Order: sequence, then C-alpha cells, then structure tokens
Amino acid sequence: MQVTETLSEGLKRGFTVVVPSAEIEGKQTAKLSEIGRTLRLPGFRPGRVPLPIVRQRYGTAVMAEVLQESVDEATQQVLSDRGLRAAVQPKVDVVSLPVKPQEASDLEFKVEVELLPDITVPDLGTLALTRLKSEPTDAAIEQALGEIAARQRTLEPVEDDRGAERGEVLKADFTGRIDGTEFPGGAGSDTEIEVGGPGFIPGFTEQLEGMKAGETREIDVTFPEDYGAKDLAGKAAKFEIVAKSLSKPLPPAIDDALAEKIGFENLDELRGVIRTQMQREYDQMSRMRVKRELLDALSKSVDFPVPEAMADGEFNQIWRRVEADLKEGRGDDDDKGKDEATLKADYRAIAERRDESRHAGRSVALPGPGGAGDGVLPQEPASRRRPARTLVRGQGRRFHPGPRHRRGPRRHARGTGGRAGPGCLAGVAGLDCRH
Repeated sequence: MQVTETLSEGLKRGFTVVVPSAEIEGKQTAKLSEIGRTLRLPGFRPGRVPLPIVRQRYGTAVMAEVLQESVDEATQQVLSDRGLRAAVQPKVDVVSLPVKPQEASDLEFKVEVELLPDITVPDLGTLALTRLKSEPTDAAIEQALGEIAARQRTLEPVEDDRGAERGEVLKADFTGRIDGTEFPGGAGSDTEIEVGGPGFIPGFTEQLEGMKAGETREIDVTFPEDYGAKDLAGKAAKFEIVAKSLSKPLPPAIDDALAEKIGFENLDELRGVIRTQMQREYDQMSRMRVKRELLDALSKSVDFPVPEAMADGEFNQIWRRVEADLKEGRGDDDDKGKDEATLKADYRAIAERRDESRHAGRSVALPGPGGAGDGVLPQEPASRRRPARTLVRGQGRRFHPGPRHRRGPRRHARGTGGRAGPGCLAGVAGLDCRH
C-alpha cells in the first residue's frame, strides 16, 4: 500500500492511498474460493464448482465487498500507523477502482480527516473547587406536602345563590372570537376553571370572579406576545363564558389517609420519600455546579483548537432545537430582538465552548463516587444535551404548551392525582432546579 500525505494544516490531514491490484485480486479470489467450497450448481458436485464460473456469477458482488473492506482497512491503517486520532468519521473520495471483476487495476482513493487535539494536562493541584452542601428543611417538606394535598383536592358543590370567589371552581363552556370570528382551539365545554387561578392566558380567570351558575358573561383578553401559536400572539380576543355550576375545593388533610391515597403506607413514608428526593436533587445541583466550575477552570488552564467538524455537529444539533423553539414561539428570553446571524454566532460560540470543555475534561481522570471512573465529567449523548440558557428552571419544568393547548386560552393542565412522581420538589422550596 502506497500512502502520500497531501494535507497537513492545523488539525486537518489528507492522504492519497493506493492499494495494489494484486492485493485486491488476492482478497477477491480468497472470497470467491470460500463461496465455491459450499456452492451447489446443477452439473457440478457440491463444492467442486470451477473458480471461473464462481467468478462469473458472483465476481461483481464480491468485488464491491472487497473494495469497501479495502478502503476501510487501509484508512484505519493510515491512522494507526501514524498514531492519529480521528475526531470524526474520515471523508473518503475514490479516485479510481477496478470496474470489472477480471480487471487488474489499483484502487486509489483520497482520505481527509480532522484530528483530536493533543492536550497537556494542567497542574490539578492549582485548581480550587467548592462543593455546596444543603439539606431539605422541615418547612420545605411541609410545603411540598401542601402542594401534593392541593393536587388531591375534591370539589364540593356550592348551593348558595352567590357569585364565585377567588380560588373556587366554575364549570363552564366558553367560546373565543377574534374580530368576531371563532378560531381553532378557542372553545371548551364543561371546563373546570379555577377563578383567579393559573392555567389560562393572563386576565382570563380573573374576570370570572363574581359569576353565578347559569350566568353568561363576555370578557376581553389579549394573548401574550410570546404565545405559543404565532397567529394568536399579541391579538385581542373576546370570550363568551357560560357558567354551569360552582364548586369550592376541599384539600384533604395531610395525614396517613392522604399518603395511602397516593400509594404510600403512611405519612412518615411519604415525608421520607420527599426528603430523599429533595436531597438527591440538591446533591445533583451541587454536583452539576462543581462540574461546570471544573470545566470552566480546565478550559481556562489549557489552550487548544476545537475540531471544526465536531463544532459543526454540535452547533447543528443546538440550532435544530433553537429553530424548533422559535417556530413554536418558545424562544429564550435572552434571544429576543436578535437577528438570525447574531443568534447563530451566539450558539456557535456555545457549541465551541462546550466541545472545548468536553475535551479538556477528557484530558483528566477523576474518581467517581465509588472511587473509579469519571464521577464528575459524565458524557451525555449529544441528542440529550442543550445549551445552558434553555435548561429547565423554577419548579423543575419550563412549560411548553402541548398540542391541544397551543392555540386556545388554556396553556397547561394541572395534575390531579396519582403517586408522587420524580418532579423537581426542590423547586417548591424556591431553589433553581438546573439539570
């Protein structure tokens, strides 16, 4: 095999590789002979089919297989012989190859590859990190229990002839119109609406205070500028509300019965689960903070070029997410008012910094919780990573309207039952749940 270096620029390398025809012919003949040993054809004994006939029948298919294997093996040999580590899959362009199975001609191809940078490990003794430690307070546990109890509430009909008070629930039909025309998703039937509560566009539930069962009322609202459906964002709408019944919520007592209702043996077990989950989330937040601090420190301690192809791949994944969010009206607040060129430059910088931090992290080996492995620098699949600015905040979730609520006044549905799930309970305590 003949190899000629054609490119050596930064992290990029290029080679022209020629695999001699004799080597190609030898591999093809060996494969055809192997086929002939088990081939059965009329007029020949099993395994006794002459090689020329096997070549005539299977030569083209075998040649294609041999050429592919030869390119793969030669490319790998070029890299391994020179101690090169490819950052991405090498790019191969075939220059010439045997066209017919019986032709004796060389296989020539060009290979271009971008390499992983060589990184000098910094003096880790000069790095100072702080791991924060926090424990759930009793007040935070009780607040979480209150949130759980509120989701398990029951509704008691109000028999008095009076208007709805804030916090009570109206069952109502509603129809929305913009400029006198109904719009998709703007109507609902037998919908339970908490008066003055969350879940609808601003100003919707607040205007239902004082309504009685059987009353019809028209209200005026304006969809937010950042509403999920762009054809409704910022527009004024009029809703006709028909109240059918009024109920008041009755949260259950926080006791063993509540715990049993959602799948626990008693209240003590529920409290223990909440405390354990909160502690786990606190520890995870602390760990992620240390990780970011470490990666930042490593990134500043070492200087190396980021492989362009890897930065391109990282950026493309990020940008697809950004474009999807922008299309749905869910863009990050920090991105408002920026044109596409500025946004791409910003997210390109994020992609390059992420790759830089990742390579710096891989240059050191830190023990994990069990004393082995990388406990501080886990590598997530690229499809699961997102820019830090678009990660979840608040109570463990950033709400994105679901398909059935994107176009109407209701923006999300509240959970009303089931066993407590793995949501970010730390958010109940007012902490920033960034994962």
